Amino acid sequence: MPKKKTASIVGTWHIYDMELWDEEYFNMEVQAYITVNPGGTGEFQFGLVAGGLDGEFLQDGDRERFDFTWEGNDECDEASGSGWLRLKSANEVEGSIKFHGGDRSGLAARRA
Repeated sequence: MPKKKTASIVGTWHIYDMELWDEEYFNMEVQAYITVNPGGTGEFQFGLVAGGLDGEFLQDGDRERFDFTWEGNDECDEASGSGWLRLKSANEVEGSIKFHGGDRSGLAARRA
């Protein structure tokens, strides 16, 4: 049986660009980030939105991809959704985060 490869998406990523929100909003409380743990869990925060991740590592052509669902809050209201991250390079990811029944935004992040 082949040895399971550790996904290189694992780690903490600082979000530097979001399609729907500007830097003033997404960095308002903390440096916007998304953390992916080896077991497929993690967490994120941007602006007044924070949550926990549950996902899986996949191959997207020759690049690794992490697809996830999330639960958390948006300005103290319960919120949930889904998203994905894909490696652009060893130190950069691109992706998308979606609110269940609401907004969807592309994002770009660099390894912390």
